[in-house]
Amino acid sequence: MKKSIVTFVLSSVVAGALITGCASPEQRVENAQEKADKANEELAKANEDYMKDMEEYRRANEEKIAENEKSIQEFRARKEQAKKEAKADYDKKIAELEQKNTDMKKRLDDYKADGREKWQKFKEEFTHDMDELGKSFRDFTVKNVK
Repeated sequence: MKKSIVTFVLSSVVAGALITGCASPEQRVENAQEKADKANEELAKANEDYMKDMEEYRRANEEKIAENEKSIQEFRARKEQAKKEAKADYDKKIAELEQKNTDMKKRLDDYKADGREKWQKFKEEFTHDMDELGKSFRDFTVKNVK
């Protein structure tokens, strides 16, 4: 008798735990929907941040490119003051800087949103190239006299 009472009590406890521990199918669907909605909100926020970062980066670099174009115009004005022998070299250097600046502008304009990892890689490479271009502009104004 003791054995049957103990078996009955244990069976009741296990059955009660199973019944209260399992959510109904409707509850599971509702929980899954809440998790999916939260994940979608997080994804939308991440995409918004990504697009905002891209736009800010583009704007900052477009300003740098515009500054470079102004510098090119200043270099052209200075060329007129240079000696005849130096004008050809000056023209060549100005053309190179202008081409590099145009190429950078095209690269920036042509980049399409292609995922966060590719954006980070593009941004690193582009920043490096813009720094090198900026150095070229600074070096252009320095006269190398030995």
